[in-house]
Amino acid sequence: MSKFSQRSTQQELLDGDHLPFEDIRRNMEELDVINSALGGHRITLAGIRSLLRSVAPSSTPLHICEIGCGGGDNLRVVKQYLDRKGIPAVYTGIDLNPHCIAYAQSRKENAGITFVCSDYKNAVFASHPHILFSSLFCHHFTDEALWQQWQWMKEKSKLGFFVNDLHRHPLAYYSIRWLTQMFSKSYLVKNDAPLSVLRGFRRPELIALQQSVLPGKITLQWQWAFRWLLIYKHE
Repeated sequence: MSKFSQRSTQQELLDGDHLPFEDIRRNMEELDVINSALGGHRITLAGIRSLLRSVAPSSTPLHICEIGCGGGDNLRVVKQYLDRKGIPAVYTGIDLNPHCIAYAQSRKENAGITFVCSDYKNAVFASHPHILFSSLFCHHFTDEALWQQWQWMKEKSKLGFFVNDLHRHPLAYYSIRWLTQMFSKSYLVKNDAPLSVLRGFRRPELIALQQSVLPGKITLQWQWAFRWLLIYKHE
């Protein structure tokens, strides 16, 4: 059986315990570069634009929240984009890893974003965020846990949610494996980047999963380079 035929269940190093802060910092820095170079941030902005398309201009700030926020680079890019558009918003990043939160809070580029160290399921909101999203977060979970996660995002969002994650494909796997072996200085990135692809998704898997959670209410788009953008909008 091909290793691409089913999602890998091998745990990524980043999901382990007791990783040194400096190792996580290096990992987060390189993931920011990868997201910028390979279009990950562009896909996140596409999700934001899609959910905001039908929203009338308002002086009331939107609340945008990312779960599994890592170093905060996705929220930073969203904030910069909405600031340029003159759209008022507040931003929350949630991550279970205290080192990721410490790194996100240490970055001056993340000024104006609130970061919370918590399991997303335990997050407390004064009112539900308008938009919830995740980027490169879903593949860390089993299908059952992901089903529960999407239910939570559906229940906790006002406008809807989107996820930006990986397409499990041989070209994606061997390309990122070669690139990280050549250029990465992080053992976490070298191990986890290709493994993340093996934990990623094929279209039928996402369709089957969403139909059991969100029947008839989503769009699923393939994006370069080997990403999926799944968007759920409340009616």
